[in-house]
Amino acid sequence: MTTVTVLAIIEPDLKPAPPLSKVMHERLSRFAAELQDSLTKELIENRNCEDLVIYINYNSKYAVRWKIVNDVPSAVESEVARQCAKLGFIIWKGSEIYNFKSRE
Repeated sequence: MTTVTVLAIIEPDLKPAPPLSKVMHERLSRFAAELQDSLTKELIENRNCEDLVIYINYNSKYAVRWKIVNDVPSAVESEVARQCAKLGFIIWKGSEIYNFKSRE
């Protein structure tokens, strides 16, 4: 069984007005919970991966972006990409400093 963790990452440098900020943080937290629930159901029978950790947050244009931050099999990565695309999330590109995945 795969343990799925989806974390909503709130960046301090993206600061919309306070009322909008609260709504955006709640929305991102809700998206994280929904994605975690959906992936947990989808990957319940997966024996090839023990843990799956995904970060989601907003890019500079307030689109929701995602990235997997641990090593997972390509089948799991494909399923995450499919689910995120279905939700309209985009792949998190940018700094590799927080990307803990090993390069093959």
